[in-house]
Formats: sequence, C-alpha cells, structure tokens
Amino acid sequence: MVEVYSYRNSESAAYALGEYIADAQDKALAKNKVFRIAISGGSLVGALQEGLILNKNVAPRVKWGQWEIYFVDERLLPLSHEDSNYGLFKRKLVNLLDPKVTRPYIAAINTTLLSPSGGQDDSIAKDYEKKLPDHMDLIILGCGEDGHICSLFPGHELLEENVKMVANLEDSPKLPPRRITFTFPYLKKATQIAFYARGSGKKPILKKVFSGTATELPSVKVNQFKNIPVSWFVDEAAIEDANVKTSTYK
Repeated sequence: MVEVYSYRNSESAAYALGEYIADAQDKALAKNKVFRIAISGGSLVGALQEGLILNKNVAPRVKWGQWEIYFVDERLLPLSHEDSNYGLFKRKLVNLLDPKVTRPYIAAINTTLLSPSGGQDDSIAKDYEKKLPDHMDLIILGCGEDGHICSLFPGHELLEENVKMVANLEDSPKLPPRRITFTFPYLKKATQIAFYARGSGKKPILKKVFSGTATELPSVKVNQFKNIPVSWFVDEAAIEDANVKTSTYK
C-alpha cells in the first residue's frame, strides 16, 4: 500500500513527516522499550530537523532516549567529515537537543577499519550489519534524481544482492565513491517505510516513479514491496507532474 502526502511547501511536508515519525515511535514503544529507525542522509536530515526539532507540536513527543538510530547508507569517511551522514545528523539534530535530554543511540561505522586503499571496506559493512536489529520499526528514505535509494543506484549489481543485509561499494556514481548500504533483503524487513522528496528538481523522477512503467528504479521497487506500508511526503513542486492521487497525513 502506497500513500502520497503532498503539501504546498517543503516545510509543511517536513512537519507532516515529523508527525508520522512520532506516531511510528508511539506505536513501537507500545510494544517495546526502544524505537528503531534508519534514515538516509543529505537533505532528509534537514527535513528531520524541521519535523522533529523545530516543529513545536512534535518536539515534546520525541522520546530521544529510547531511540536507536541507524543509517541506510554511509560514506566511508571519518565521522567528523562534512560528508559523513553520522556527522551531519549529529550537527543538525543531536547538537540542538537540550543538554538535559537523554541522547539516542546512534550506530556509527567502525572508523578503525578505514584505510586509504579501501581494503577493509567489506569488513566495515559486515561490522555494521552485526549492529542491526532483526528489523527496523521505520526506515526513512530520500529519492535521488536518478531514482536511487540508500546507495542502491539504477543498474548497479547490488540491486541483485540477496544474501548480505549491508554491502559495500567502491563505485558510487555520486561522490564519494566508497560507501556501505542497506540492501533490499534488509529493507524488506521494515515495519514501515517513508520517503521524503522536495523541490522542482525531483519533478522528473517522481513523474517517472509513479508512471507505472519504470520498474527498474530502486525507488519503484520499494513501492512494490508486499505487506509493508510505504508513505511519500512531498511538496507540490516535486509531485505536480506525477499521475498519482495525493492527500495529507491525518
């Protein structure tokens, strides 16, 4: 089941995403003591800042001390590097929390295995896989202008990976080239999945995603998952050319 929630601007879409995340948190914590969430990096992190920190209706609801946060992909760089998803999340969200707030657990790559040659990249992927729970309560993805998700790019061999839950790649079409990424076998274990996409730059790819014909795109493959609710949070600039029914969350 795929739902598309459209809003006049990106801030409104981010605020709605925040409500959705808080609801997923409450549902998970009603069953367990922790909320396990995996996220993309890039512009999504800014949306999370808006939806979870700046959204005054949601911010008090977030029980950060009961969160476990993972990254659906990570660049194989020091955590302090500006391109590190871990570092970006810390700067944009965690560092803005009140000092009295209990910090979430954040799963980072093992940087002691980083090397200029990349010779231990597979070991980094294996190490990260060992940190993962059996499944995520929620996975939040971005959608690249080429339709990629995580670091799973159109036409890449990792789209066919069916054993590893986390894999490494050395040839990402987007810099930096060395990364680790969740694979489809692990994505399919999620309780629910959400996408966030904004801006006119995403208009062509979203038109393609919802055309019903671009089945080769990684983002379309997620839409086709069985028994996993998939929700898209978008602004009008991104979705206006797509042939898809939209509504608002709640």
